[in-house]
Amino acid sequence: MTLDPVPVLDVDPLIDDPTTRIIVCCGAGGVGKTTTAAALGLRAAERGRKVVVLTIDPARRLAQSMGIDSLDNTPRRVKDLDGDGAGELHAMMLDMKRTFDEIVEAHADPERAEAILSNPFYQSLSAGFAGTQEYMAMEKLGQLRARDEWDLIVVDTPPSRSALDFLDAPKNLGSFLDGKFIRVLMAPAKVGGRAGMKFLNVGMSVMTGTLGKLLGGQFLRDVQTFVAAMDTMFGGFRTRADATYRLLQAPGTAFLVVAAPERDALREAAYFVERLAAEEMPLAGLVLNRVHGSGAARLSAERALAAAENLDEPRIVDQEDGKEELRNSPESTATSSSSTAPSSPSTAPSSSPTAPSSSSRAPSTPTTDPTDSTDSTDPLNSTQPSEAQQLAAGLLRLHAERMQLLAREQRTRDRFTALHPEVPVTEVAALPGDVHDLAGLRDIGDRLASGDRPAGAA
Repeated sequence: MTLDPVPVLDVDPLIDDPTTRIIVCCGAGGVGKTTTAAALGLRAAERGRKVVVLTIDPARRLAQSMGIDSLDNTPRRVKDLDGDGAGELHAMMLDMKRTFDEIVEAHADPERAEAILSNPFYQSLSAGFAGTQEYMAMEKLGQLRARDEWDLIVVDTPPSRSALDFLDAPKNLGSFLDGKFIRVLMAPAKVGGRAGMKFLNVGMSVMTGTLGKLLGGQFLRDVQTFVAAMDTMFGGFRTRADATYRLLQAPGTAFLVVAAPERDALREAAYFVERLAAEEMPLAGLVLNRVHGSGAARLSAERALAAAENLDEPRIVDQEDGKEELRNSPESTATSSSSTAPSSPSTAPSSSPTAPSSSSRAPSTPTTDPTDSTDSTDPLNSTQPSEAQQLAAGLLRLHAERMQLLAREQRTRDRFTALHPEVPVTEVAALPGDVHDLAGLRDIGDRLASGDRPAGAA
């Protein structure tokens, strides 16, 4: 059975296209999204575009690889770019709380903004409420796009546990701030007195999680103050969330799903592909990262293991038994006896008519005691592999393990392409170490643009 050709993802036409304004790198955690986003941004900038890379990676690897001391909520320009184009590269790392603060400051008068920013409930919400990071990433994306300062925005999505988090968080948080939850919390203030507290107790029955456990008199007052100050802003959260969602669906946006050639990562990638299709969001293709290869792929794992076993085994079958039989034979006994007998001038070997002369003696005759059966210089006597043989056997076994890994990766890729034959794919070979500078990012960009073609590719 012949596999249908797998479409190839051409990265350069994607990043060169002036209509491509946003590239979103998404996928499971730990598959190289941050490195992929940075490499794409660098390559696009060195080909003439003005690019900003937005990362949500707390490890700060992006700053280190780009030669920047640190990244924050303000784009920082990257120096020492190559290429003849007039491009620029900027990088930034999302500050979730600062982004939330900027929204408040932009949509409230100074007095109300101060009341909101100092409110304990707001501080808890902006610092770590579930979904806030994903929502603020989309808020920041909307801000960057509205400024129209960059030709291309490359987004490294948050390390979410589920592909749904990134797509759902903007709508979920917008609904939370503009929904029944807030109205329930505000009910005691509107109803008043004991009746209000009774209503509050009923409302609490539908609440779960940390907020429900923390609810008390002071917490209630903080929430009431927060809601009163934010009252005119709630609709804005929902409106901006909807606008950002439409931005992700726009033709100028391209999603790249990043995955490793592993079962769990590709299962997550397949799920993300299906979700993007359901939401009518433009998928550019799949980046298959950290793909292993071998320069001796023609030597199969089976042949390598067989060769290793042959090196580890004695060189002659039943060698020990054979040599034992040889030592116990009459000829061997006679030879051993004559060679161990003391010699005298009257019994010199040259006086024996049957003794070979010294000039006719075989050149391979050992100079050591012939009774020493452990002579390591004679391959017929050696039952242990040499150091070179042991090393060769070890290398062959390592090669066999690599070939088995390649086979597993190929089967995993084949399952994904069988499920989604329409998705363009490019592969990036695994590197021996981490990427820590612009040269490394440049190398990744080259591999993205001209990487190995997947099996079955046209």
